[in-house]
Amino acid sequence: MDKRTLIFVVLLAGTLFGVNFIFNKSKTQPPTQSVQKTQEASAQNTRAPSLPTASSNVEISSKEEQFYVLENNYQQLVFSNVGGALSEINLPLRSKENTQSEIRSIDFDRQMEKNYPENDHFPAFAYTMADPQGNGPVQVEEGKIGGYYPLLRRPIFEHRKLQKMRINPQFYAFNTLSDDPNTGKVLYTVKRLEKDLIEFEGVEGQRRITKTYAFPKGIDAPYTFDLNIKIDGDTRGLWLTTGVPEVELISGSFTPNLKYRTSFNKKIQVEQIDLPKTSNFLRSVQPDWISNSNGFLGLIVNPLTEMGSGFSSALVPGTLLPTRLSLIDAHYNLYPAEKYPGYELQLPLPVSNQTTHIRVFAGPFASDILKKVDAAYSDPKTGYNPDYTASQSFHGWFSFISEPFAKFLFILMKAFYTFTHSWGLSIILLTVALRVMLYPLNAWSIKSTARMQQIAPKVAAIQERYKKEPKKGQIEVMNLYKEHRINPITGCFPILIQMPFLIGMFDLLKSTFELRGVPFIPGWINNLTAPDVVFSWNYPIIFFGTDFHLLPIILGAVMYFQQKLSSPLPKDKSQWTDQQKQQRMMGNIMTLVFTVMFYHFPSGLNIYWLSSMLLGILQQWWMTRRLRPITK
Repeated sequence: MDKRTLIFVVLLAGTLFGVNFIFNKSKTQPPTQSVQKTQEASAQNTRAPSLPTASSNVEISSKEEQFYVLENNYQQLVFSNVGGALSEINLPLRSKENTQSEIRSIDFDRQMEKNYPENDHFPAFAYTMADPQGNGPVQVEEGKIGGYYPLLRRPIFEHRKLQKMRINPQFYAFNTLSDDPNTGKVLYTVKRLEKDLIEFEGVEGQRRITKTYAFPKGIDAPYTFDLNIKIDGDTRGLWLTTGVPEVELISGSFTPNLKYRTSFNKKIQVEQIDLPKTSNFLRSVQPDWISNSNGFLGLIVNPLTEMGSGFSSALVPGTLLPTRLSLIDAHYNLYPAEKYPGYELQLPLPVSNQTTHIRVFAGPFASDILKKVDAAYSDPKTGYNPDYTASQSFHGWFSFISEPFAKFLFILMKAFYTFTHSWGLSIILLTVALRVMLYPLNAWSIKSTARMQQIAPKVAAIQERYKKEPKKGQIEVMNLYKEHRINPITGCFPILIQMPFLIGMFDLLKSTFELRGVPFIPGWINNLTAPDVVFSWNYPIIFFGTDFHLLPIILGAVMYFQQKLSSPLPKDKSQWTDQQKQQRMMGNIMTLVFTVMFYHFPSGLNIYWLSSMLLGILQQWWMTRRLRPITK
């Protein structure tokens, strides 16, 4: 293998490894230096309550537990009188009846509604709500089937009358916990129930806790609500939970995210928390807000009054709190519960008797939505800005590369979307724009590669002449390259030039909620952030799973044609030089590698890369026609 081929293989392998590492990175990310310094288990008395085990008895009968609902166009909040907490946060799916929702249904939603309707009721249980006409509370025996995305993990039913898995109230969102496990099981009394407000009161020992939840009034802040907590009596050792978000698979990858924001001496920083293996207490951190998301959707808990110092993160085993995905083709164990643990954050409540004010964002992490919420709560006079958009910040080994490219690509895509109204077409137009911008560099590379092909017979003659003196032969070949102004390394440039943009597209499709559930060709490409599906089957097959994806196969065929076009060889294989044989072999290998690697990647990324290759073939054909032959 000559030096040119060796360099090409090494560079390409390195970039492919980097791309694959970024997209399919481990669930546990290496913590940043500042997190490493602060992330340590607390040896103090102030410690988050321990998690219940699988054998923990919930000890609350179904007759004792009652549920209450507040609902608007953005959220269905389901409260339990156990802990005065949120047992469900259900987000309405976009429909003709609700065009304000930004959440589109995806394949998992459709499967649940069609095949597992007993686990697709919203709310999960009978509930009480305020009558819109002001005629007192209304009892509803059963929720509707489908139409919502469950932001939190929910109970599992074998059928409507029998629960297979009941959730321990400790995992409800905004439950109040302490070292005493009974604190999270206190039965609260509903003191007020209005259309947009509910107030709970609970008494435990020497303390009385009042919790008031309300949708914001007179302000346009979608997917937000307010929580006020007043504690009379003993305030020591109390913690507030965030709940455990439901699993979201992004091209088969489980990507939970825990973050927090701090501001000190006017320096603002957003840190990603290392996913805990058990539990961690960050005692020296005073967060402005904490974020617990599944990648596309989640919660931002923003204390507006001073809280206790630090906060805790904890792993919740998937077997203790399974995802709804584990129901899908359970007999094939397609989505085993143990593979998808949950993560919960807990904030210490202050020891003072003041009322604690907390603002909660519970919804999609979409740029426009977060900006709208930031604008709604910003105060130009004081300079205050909640800065929820910072929850979309990039983290990881290659974030310094991926973040600027991903942001640049999304700006271009949004510009194209304004007049195409199609994210799929916007990706294609984005590819065209990048090809135009990179035309000179690609042209230089294509020209060099074509010149290499033209002088290939002369290179072969030199190698034959100096067969017994390979070092001298290499010198003569380099002199030949120099004479014709050819750089053999430039043949690697077409793919290497695009690698930063490809990495940017990876992060863009992983972090851009706007593309989630967006179809391009209905019935084939139904979600740009997931692989295309031509047809499916029940029994999972190694590598293929249960779906056949056509786009990566087309991509492989186009890539094979491209490498044949860029490296035309004599029909008589006996006339091929060793270098040409190596090039053809490497081309075939890389075609196979890319086809396999892209098989489970998002359809949006396949469209981008496929469009780029087709435009590359067009540019190569055009330039090859105009290229003058070497006569000397």
